[in-house]
Amino acid sequence: MIDERPGGTALPGTGLPAERVLAEVRALRAADRPTHGGRLFAYVYDPAVPGLDELAAAAHAESAHVNGLDPTAFPSLLAMENALVGAAARLLGGGPDGAAPDAVGSVTSGGTESLILAVKAARDAHPAIDAPRIVVPASAHAAFAKAAHYLRVAVDTVPVAASTLRPAAADVAAAIGPETVLVACSAPSYAHGVVDPVVEIAGAAAEAGVRCHVDACFGGWTLPYLRRLGADVPPFDFAVAGVTSISVDLHKYAYAPKGVSVLLHRDPALRAPQYFAYADWPGYTMVNPVIASTRSGGPIAAAYATLRHLGDDGYLRLAAATRDAVTGLADAVRAVDGLRLMAEPESTVVCFTTTDPGLDLFVLVDELTARGWHTQPQLAYADLPRSVHLTVTAAVAPRVAEFGPALADAVAAARAAGPVALPGDLLALATTLTPDALTPDLVAGLAAGLGLGGPAAASPALERMAAVNTLLDAVPPALRERLLVEFVGLLQRPAW
Repeated sequence: MIDERPGGTALPGTGLPAERVLAEVRALRAADRPTHGGRLFAYVYDPAVPGLDELAAAAHAESAHVNGLDPTAFPSLLAMENALVGAAARLLGGGPDGAAPDAVGSVTSGGTESLILAVKAARDAHPAIDAPRIVVPASAHAAFAKAAHYLRVAVDTVPVAASTLRPAAADVAAAIGPETVLVACSAPSYAHGVVDPVVEIAGAAAEAGVRCHVDACFGGWTLPYLRRLGADVPPFDFAVAGVTSISVDLHKYAYAPKGVSVLLHRDPALRAPQYFAYADWPGYTMVNPVIASTRSGGPIAAAYATLRHLGDDGYLRLAAATRDAVTGLADAVRAVDGLRLMAEPESTVVCFTTTDPGLDLFVLVDELTARGWHTQPQLAYADLPRSVHLTVTAAVAPRVAEFGPALADAVAAARAAGPVALPGDLLALATTLTPDALTPDLVAGLAAGLGLGGPAAASPALERMAAVNTLLDAVPPALRERLLVEFVGLLQRPAW
């Protein structure tokens, strides 16, 4: 029997009308977090600009079937890519009037791909190094670890100070060795929104003859505008001697649809090892600047349309609105007894923790969710406490006045509920397990013990996650990774 319910995956005997198919998609989307409205503080970036979604969708449709595999066959896509790279380079100290007049770049599918390619270029620039290594702060994005895993590169992690949430440049310099091919820093770090000491780190890398990559995926499109608005933004781009590459995501604060990022190099010679070429087969010679071969032109055209429509003055206005929203949200946190900011905001992040043992941050996150505010809990790490992360966009500005009372009300509810107390046997089992001992059945049992149900009932958009986060917070990172892999594996099963 053909399953024609929304979400059913069996193909109908005859094709369904377009409106019915769209109705199914809309029905499925109804369970998602809201992507607009300024109440989701992670995953999406909403400028609240009327008509922008429609423009980006129309541009995407115009180029959806264009293939980036061969720029000579589709010069429109090459032109748009070069325009996006040029815009990003000029913003970040490149171009004819900048500190890096020979800067070049590539458009990727997102920040993770940009970071993987930055590591690849650095690794392949030193083929004589048998066991290449990269040096990254503990606060660097996890995509560096993913890049190292994929590319078989070792990672030397430099701790960050609890007081500053930044690495000490001297510690970074001490970690650089003869097999180091890349040093990384963040502008800003995702978790806490602080800018690393790029000048000092890049200087140490240059002195050692090592590339320095600035991960500005998160803040590269806002920090220059915040500086123009009077913020004290430390140097972080190509104006800093020793910075050899920068990544910036256009689907973040350039407000383009997912997924478009730009990886910049100071000059073409630095970019050259990024390319992959292969001619030793009977087909066409493959030449790829990025990981993917076939690439839809849709996201690139959508990003191009977004940048052209908003313009420099539009981005300056959006940065001002975001700055004001950050200030208002930080004030709301300061006004609540028992909460403290992890750092004074210097970008587009508000991150806070608690000073009250009776206030469980994971319960607070659930209470905020129940009130329509979707935040991002962050687990404890080393000597850093668990925290709540807010990625702030321009769409949040009109909602700031509502957030303060909602936060105070949620804190009162969390205090009344008290901290999560996991069943003793469940906690004992989880904390004594090793990653190798986990099985899908054991993970399913743990999930059921937390009230998540079995695979058929599991939903990614769970409203009450405090117990899950408490369990994950209690176990070592290696076990946490394995638990999440197995749990996501339970969710991702074919629908028959």
